[in-house]
Amino acid sequence: MSIAIAIDGPAGAGKSTLSKAVAKELSFIYVDTGALYRTIGLAAARKGIDKNDKENIVKILDEIEVKLAFNDEGTQIVLLNGEDVSGYIRTPEASMYASSVSAIPEVRAFLLDLQRNMAKNDNVIMDGRDIGTVVLPDAKIKIFLTASPETRAMRRYKENLEKGIECNYDDVLKDVNERDYNDSHRDIAPLKPAEDSITVDTSDYDFEGSKNALLKVIKENM
Repeated sequence: MSIAIAIDGPAGAGKSTLSKAVAKELSFIYVDTGALYRTIGLAAARKGIDKNDKENIVKILDEIEVKLAFNDEGTQIVLLNGEDVSGYIRTPEASMYASSVSAIPEVRAFLLDLQRNMAKNDNVIMDGRDIGTVVLPDAKIKIFLTASPETRAMRRYKENLEKGIECNYDDVLKDVNERDYNDSHRDIAPLKPAEDSITVDTSDYDFEGSKNALLKVIKENM
């Protein structure tokens, strides 16, 4: 029987990077659900649709095929209608689009079966905003991964600079707080810990410390 581990938490908590590392350590398949929403947002942006234009975003869903695959190096990539868009979905614009489109019920329904099917046949670690509460409510282990807004903003700020993306810390912090508010106040599947989740706060940890904290919780509850 397959094992599903759900990891939820706010933007910038390191869910994707840490989940990927932990999945590799445990030989699980990593599913980056945030990338799926970013891809829908990218499709809308490319068509010139405003991120808050729900009607027209819903209209283009029939034209979209989203898949997770692996390239020749064994790295997971995201395909939008057959195109590898893994690099394009990591911009600040894609992040804000993801926050908006993820609040649209039709978009969530569009991606729900895709996410659940991934957990049916394989051992998976899946991260997002509502994995433990909505997508995989029966997941064996549920973790709410978080860190202070200031810590998350500083991590994102440094990450952007390393990628050559010009920004300033105050703007990044503002975006983090705005994303937190939008995610936790949306009507559909708001960001919140599942009742039976375990909270892991990485504010005081570096990457290795955060990874070890996650692994400890998972191994204790397997």
